Amino acid sequence: MQYVRCFELSSCSVTNPNIYPYNILRGKSGGLFIFDTITILYGNNGSGKSTLLNLMATKLGVAGAEQNKAWSKIDYFSNYVAESKASYGTTEDGTRDLAIPANSRYIKSEDILYEVKKIQQEAILREGYMYERGRLGQTKEEIAEHRESYAMKKEIKRLQFAQEKYSNGETAMQIFEDYIMPDGFYLLDEPESSLSPENQMKLAEIINQAARFLDCQFVIATHSPFLLGALSGTIYNLDQDGLQTYAWTELENVRLLERFFHERQDAFRKR
Repeated sequence: MQYVRCFELSSCSVTNPNIYPYNILRGKSGGLFIFDTITILYGNNGSGKSTLLNLMATKLGVAGAEQNKAWSKIDYFSNYVAESKASYGTTEDGTRDLAIPANSRYIKSEDILYEVKKIQQEAILREGYMYERGRLGQTKEEIAEHRESYAMKKEIKRLQFAQEKYSNGETAMQIFEDYIMPDGFYLLDEPESSLSPENQMKLAEIINQAARFLDCQFVIATHSPFLLGALSGTIYNLDQDGLQTYAWTELENVRLLERFFHERQDAFRKR
C-alpha cells in the first residue's frame, strides 16, 4: 500500500547559510522522493535523516511530529514545510486520494527508550493492572477495594520483576510489535537503536511482512547494515548531493563492514 506517492522538498533558498532546515538540506533543494512501500533514508550522522522525517511527519500530519521552536521572527521550519509538497496515493478506482490512516506514527529512537523506561515504573504498572481488572469485569467498588491490598502489591512486584528480566532491546521489540498495526503509515527514525543484530533482522522481517501483507507503508532512517540489507525497499543515500537511490551493497557503511570482516577472515578460518 502506498498512502504517499512522493514528497518534494522546497526549492527555495535563504541568504544566511546557517538557517535551519535550509542549511541541512541545501544540497537537496527541490529534490523529489518517489516512495516505495518501504523507503529507506541512509546517511551518516548529520546527513539530515531526522530532519527529513520530521518535515514529512509535520507536512503529512502524522502523530509524533516535533514542533520546531522559532528562534527569530521568521519561522523558517514552518516556511520550509509549506514550500514542500506531498502527493498521495489514490483509491483503487482512482476517484480520490488516500488519507493517512489514523494509527500512523512518527517513531523516534528516543520515543522507544522513553517507553522502555516508562513501563518499568511502578505507577504505570499499577494503573495498567487496575485497568486490566476492570476490563475483566470487576466493578469500580471491587477495584477500589483491591487497590491497596496485599495481593495487588504482590502482583505489582511480580510485574516489576518480569519487566526487569528483559533487556531494553527485548522490550523495544515488544513496543515495535505493539505500535506497528495493519493499515498504517510509519516514519521510523533509527529503529535499530538498542537492538542486537539478531533483533534488527527480526524487526526487518516484521516490517517486510507488514508492508507486504498488512497494507502498511514505511519511511525509515537508518545506517544499520543489517536493516539496509534485510529490508525490501528503495534506498536514498543522503550522504550525496541530490536524491539518488543506491543498492545497499554500494553504501559506505556496508562496504566498511565488508572490509572489516574481509581483513579478519583468517580469524574465522581458524575456528
